[in-house]
Amino acid sequence: HLTLSLCLHLYTPLFLCPLPTKEENQKMGNSLISLLPIFHLLVSLGSSVNAYWPPSPGYWPSSKVGSLSFYKGFKNLWGPQHQRMDQNALTIWLDRTSGSGFKSVKPFRSGYFGANIKLQPGYTAGVITSLYLSNSEAHPGFHDEVDIEFLGTTFGKPYTLQTNVYIRGSGDGKIIGREMKFRLWFDPTSGFHHYAILWSPREIIFLVDDIPIRRYPKKSAATFPLRPMWLYGSIWDASSWATEDGKYKADYKYQPFTAQYTNFKAMGCTAYSSARCRPLSASPYRSGGLTRQQYQAMRWVQTHNMVYNYCKDYKRDHSLTPECWR
Repeated sequence: HLTLSLCLHLYTPLFLCPLPTKEENQKMGNSLISLLPIFHLLVSLGSSVNAYWPPSPGYWPSSKVGSLSFYKGFKNLWGPQHQRMDQNALTIWLDRTSGSGFKSVKPFRSGYFGANIKLQPGYTAGVITSLYLSNSEAHPGFHDEVDIEFLGTTFGKPYTLQTNVYIRGSGDGKIIGREMKFRLWFDPTSGFHHYAILWSPREIIFLVDDIPIRRYPKKSAATFPLRPMWLYGSIWDASSWATEDGKYKADYKYQPFTAQYTNFKAMGCTAYSSARCRPLSASPYRSGGLTRQQYQAMRWVQTHNMVYNYCKDYKRDHSLTPECWR
């Protein structure tokens, strides 16, 4: 109340200050009520910083791996007319005529594989942007594969990040997938974020900005990829299944669909390395595994951001995925 405020500011004794009228009280109340939405917004924004962002993993494996020039470490696989290098960033795109893909020059039997990726906003239903390991060219019809895939979406809905593991032909013919899907805690179209796969003879760890989101341990040779694989990236039309099980298709009136890659990382034991080559670790422990802090960050992501876990899909035949119950 202005009159009362001025009175007190002039150090007038309180009992000599005029009291606000009924009309002034009502106006002051209405003013405070009008500020409530702003207050609630500020409170919600402040709390969301902690409530919707994973805790620190305490260790950053990407910092242990140097960046690799695209021209030194990779080659075009298909759609060369849909690839463009701008300084150190590679742009690939999909239109009605073709998509595009690239492949590492060397095959690896373990290592750290990552890139900073920026996705396209807007309508991208049916479009898959990927970073993955595979030996499908060396073992057609009987291959291994480890996937990070971004499933395109419709207006106003977030991307889904899908992780998957195929072993010895489980991705060929009658597909046996091991999918875990996540909604990211940030907008992957507003800037670059680092996505990586750490593959060792003991485990596969998927990371987003150095935060582990999934660990797939080796429980048997039958359920774990052990043959050498190459690192791939691609953008392609998967309208039959990518977005809400194929409900929404790629719409080429929004073409081209683009993805940008930079800060490539591919380091580890190649297929030609000696048997003494030690696999990399996602933690400070040379033997592999994760620290307690990394596990806490991973559990946070799986609690708050995981939207599908194949082991908890009770419509599936889990005799085909024994790692779910062993």
